Amino acid sequence: MRNLENNRVLVIMPAWNEADCVGATVAEVLTLDEPYDVLVVNDGSTDETPRIAASAGATVLNLPFNLGVGGAMRAGFRYAQRLGYSQVIQVDADGQHDPRNIREVLNGLESADISIGARFANRGDYTVKGPRKWAMKLLASVLSKLAKTTLTDVTSGFRAGNSRAIVQYLDHYPAEYLGDTIDSLVVAIRSGLSVTQVPVEMRPRQGGTPSHHPIKAAVYLGRSFFALAFALTRRRSHVALPLQTMAGQK
Repeated sequence: MRNLENNRVLVIMPAWNEADCVGATVAEVLTLDEPYDVLVVNDGSTDETPRIAASAGATVLNLPFNLGVGGAMRAGFRYAQRLGYSQVIQVDADGQHDPRNIREVLNGLESADISIGARFANRGDYTVKGPRKWAMKLLASVLSKLAKTTLTDVTSGFRAGNSRAIVQYLDHYPAEYLGDTIDSLVVAIRSGLSVTQVPVEMRPRQGGTPSHHPIKAAVYLGRSFFALAFALTRRRSHVALPLQTMAGQK
């Protein structure tokens, strides 16, 4: 059942202890010229994240404990489906994803089911080094072949999806480390969804403490390819066509 009177876009913002950033990030989205609905999925925060997000104007969905980005996004997709949103986009609460790029990423859905805001597509000066850089390049090469299009940033969380993508994500959206980016994208491609990318600029974290640290960076390469190998063994997901598309085919 569709509860919305128009095709508004839902911005899903997973947040875990992001009290320093979430209020400003929500405010940035809500002050854009184009109106968006913002859902902050409070992933078991122990700080003031949910209160600050709500005060800034977001709808807050509280999870009872920390599930990780994958679990938080899956809750967000469920919310989007129940309220009838036809487009969603993930924006990180830490402010690294520039809300001014939201419309550009959403425009990618005009030609694909999933649109990725790519950090390594000849725009901006965001760089990574060492094992993360090697992993990202090799993963991008493998997934580009699967998707039959050039993808340079397959681990980006700044991505949008249409109604087909929402249905597919609800059927299969993993919570394990790197699964929310690599695993979900591989299964979506193998299930018949199309993917494109849009160049964006990445900003520095606007506050708080980064979730990555040197130890995680050191094992990133191995875990990346474990995630890819695991994804390739997953079953394809059946993606139901949206009602309006089915009606048009009759």
